[in-house]
Amino acid sequence: MPEGWFQLPLNPPKARDRALVALVGRQFGGVDHVPLVKERLVRELREEVKRAGRVGGVELYLSLLGLGGVPLASSLLVSLAPEAWPGCRTAYDLARRLPGDAEVVELAGAGEAVREGRAEAADPGRLMGSTLATTTVVYNVPVPASQTWLTLTFSTPMEALAPKMVELFDTVAGTLHWH
Repeated sequence: MPEGWFQLPLNPPKARDRALVALVGRQFGGVDHVPLVKERLVRELREEVKRAGRVGGVELYLSLLGLGGVPLASSLLVSLAPEAWPGCRTAYDLARRLPGDAEVVELAGAGEAVREGRAEAADPGRLMGSTLATTTVVYNVPVPASQTWLTLTFSTPMEALAPKMVELFDTVAGTLHWH
């Protein structure tokens, strides 16, 4: 990930909780007059990371970047899906199975991947009442010599900046490589 992103391990729970406390402490450093906001943020983040862990998430990265004092809210969820798509051995197999505009792309260091993009309506009941649509880009990459797929799910509620954020997501995904 580029500089300016915060890594949140999703397991074990103690490491996840320590990282959440560190993140909130970093974002609210020196600000003591908003304890309810901090508490709500921790609660909502804890629910999000638990949800991410339930779908195979292993790491969550949150953007701490800003532009002109405006936070560039974005996230990357890294998930492992062992045997998630039986019979799909290649990116082309998976692309044919997925609905919508899934396409096979080449990642220089990781090989073929399936890329999907979508925009979702706002859900004010989540994410501290945000009323902005969310742009999501998903990369599904077959892990070599296994039945497992690595999934990179990038999201941002930055409607006005969505095309530029998608460029950033594509660039980050392009850095994936196998050792």
